[in-house]
This record gives sequence, structure tokens and C-alpha cells, in this order.
Amino acid sequence: MSDILTITLNPALDRSTSTEHVVPEEKLRCETPVTEAGGGGINVARAIGNMGGAARAFVAISGFQGQRYLERLRTEPLVPEVFHTHGETRQSFAVTDRTSGEQFRFVTPGPTWTEEENKDVISALHRCSPQKGWVVLSGSQPPGVPVDFPSRLAGQMKDRAAKLVLDTSGEPMKAVLRAGAARQHVLRLDGTESEELAGRKFANVKEVADFAQELIARNVAEVVVFAMGGEGSILVEGENRWWSKTRPVTPVSKVGAGDSFVGAFTWSLANGSNWEEALRYGVAAAASAVTTEGTELCDRDQVQDLVADAVLERI
Repeated sequence: MSDILTITLNPALDRSTSTEHVVPEEKLRCETPVTEAGGGGINVARAIGNMGGAARAFVAISGFQGQRYLERLRTEPLVPEVFHTHGETRQSFAVTDRTSGEQFRFVTPGPTWTEEENKDVISALHRCSPQKGWVVLSGSQPPGVPVDFPSRLAGQMKDRAAKLVLDTSGEPMKAVLRAGAARQHVLRLDGTESEELAGRKFANVKEVADFAQELIARNVAEVVVFAMGGEGSILVEGENRWWSKTRPVTPVSKVGAGDSFVGAFTWSLANGSNWEEALRYGVAAAASAVTTEGTELCDRDQVQDLVADAVLERI
């Protein structure tokens, strides 16, 4: 199995609880909160651990909350690679209204990075990135980090002969599409992001695949993956276009589906799978994750069961 490194620049100490009703002005009596170490790259590393792998997780932490974060991280099925910054690691807070079932999520910004920290992180990542392995950049960026950070990282990974999987959104994603940006190895988008970037709605999977091929022709990425929720995912590599979907599952929570996809997808590739097999594992892991409560990720046994009869079709 090839080495895997996940990158989390903007982790969050996630706290979740519930109350009978969420209403303004009143004091809301809540259940004892659950505290977890959150962040896209960390969740991807967890999913890899759930599949039986062992990823190293590069994570930027700071302050007292950062130490609390690290304490929780040391119990996870991953190997932390800690990068210290100034300020305080951010927190997020989720409250579920037990009457309506609605969840209210409050997310604070991370500390604003300095120019020196931006230089230092590139050097740190160069030291710990696996030679000829896989690197996953997932999640948001803290304030102060340049929007073209994914392109800078992609250029550096070529020096290490490592393969980068990018799963981000917003301005950093838009920067990846600009002329002159370094080509990504694998670029993953969801349906909303892809339509926003394309500036049009997609009527069917063929139109989605056409846009993915357009991005490849523009030298944005070598491989493009589009997540379409319950309709599965599309992967385009060169002239090869595949669509995969599992049998229907009963959704409980969508939280963690994307990170589970990326984790199982990368784990499968690191174990020598071809693109279509990795795609099947990704959609199976995403389907497994939506059947779990809260922030739970994919379950290995369920993933293997869903992979067994997952649909895989050429487009």
C-alpha cells in the first residue's frame, strides 16, 4: 500500500448537543455536549482508518483549543503530523432541535495566518509528503492563506512524485480553474459547485461528464470526479467516463459522506486499484456514511457489502 498524507489547514474543535426547542431570547437547556476533532482532512484520514488503512494527518493547530484538539486526535486511527500556528484553533457548535429534527450549525473562523506561516507550511509539507504516495487536501482554508494554495501544493507534489487529491470549494476552487494554475492530479467537486463553475445547469450525467472532460482539456486536472448525492458519482480520466451508484440506502445524516468517499477512494487507489474500482469504493463509502447518525463515517463491512453490487457504467 502506498503512503497517504491528508492535510487539514483549518481544523475545528466540533461540539454538538441538543435541546427540546431552539427559540430566541430564552435560556435553552441542552444535553451534555459531545466534543470531536473535526476538519475535512482529519475525517478523510478517519475514513481511511475505518477501511483498515493508516494515513498520516497533517494538521495546523494553535493555542489551548489546539491542545484539546490534539488530545482527542491521539485516540484516532491515524498518525498526526502537527504544524503549530499562532492564535487559537477554531470551534464549531451544532445544536439539534429535538422537536423538529433541525440542526443549527455555528462555525467560527480560524486564526488569520501570517506570510511567514504560509512559507513555513510549504516547507513543512515538503518534508512530510510521501515520495510517490498520495496526498489529500480537504476542507476550508484559514483566513490569510492564499487562494491559490492548492495550485502551489500541486506544483510541489510533482517534485515528490506524489499524487494530489483536491477536495475544496469556494475561492480556492475557483483559483484552480484560472489560466496558469498548476494542474491537479484528482479534482473532486459536488453538483452545486460544478454547475456554479460551469455557469449552467446540467440536464443529465452526459452533460456532467462533458464538463469534466472540458476541465481536463483545459489542463485543470488529470482526473475529475463529480459527486451527485444519491445519484452516485462520475469520474472522467482522459477519454474514459464512468458513472457509479450503489443500491438504495436509507439516509439518516449526510454529514461525512463526502469525506468518506474521498477516504475510501484514496485508500483503494493506494492499494493498487484502477480508477473504476476506486470510484465504486468511493460511492459505497458515501452511501455507508449517510446511513449513520451525526458525524459517524463509513463502516468497512457495509462498504464491502455495497461495493459487491454497485453499478458501474461507461458514459
